[in-house]
Amino acid sequence: MTLRQYQGQTPQLGKKVFVDPSAIVLGDVEIGDESSVWPLVVIRGDMHRIRIGQYTSIQDGSVLHITHAGPYNPEGFPLIIGDHVTVGHQAMLHGCTLGSRILVGMGAMVMDGAVVEDEVIIGAGSLVPPGKTLKSGYLYVGRPVQQMRELSDKERAFFVYTAENYARLKDKHLAENWTS
Repeated sequence: MTLRQYQGQTPQLGKKVFVDPSAIVLGDVEIGDESSVWPLVVIRGDMHRIRIGQYTSIQDGSVLHITHAGPYNPEGFPLIIGDHVTVGHQAMLHGCTLGSRILVGMGAMVMDGAVVEDEVIIGAGSLVPPGKTLKSGYLYVGRPVQQMRELSDKERAFFVYTAENYARLKDKHLAENWTS
């Protein structure tokens, strides 16, 4: 795995975190217990902080970055991700806040200042525009996203199931004890 210090900030990993050797994690990044970072992921906390909760899975090829503070955005936006979140392959999360128990579909983009409340599904390929808030309990799809319908009880149960399934898978990878 590639953990890189930047400007005196070294990524911090919780207990039993898996970071694939091909992933890059740099700067002011904290990843919670039991979480996983899969092949070719970039998590770049170089100009603001990134916080990833417990039992969260960042899938292959995803890019996680922040919004820096500057004249057009004095505070910038960190990237904050809650617990039991599954981020699908090739998703892009940029300076946004995601609550807990969320599924971000493959190829989805969540932009600067967007807020995704708990228990939300963002469909594959969707775009959450800057500053948009996605209310808890709904499926959102489209470019830009639109609220489609309320989530079913089965979909709500799936959040924890899939997060824990990826935790079991990352445990198998950790057990292999291989290095790059």
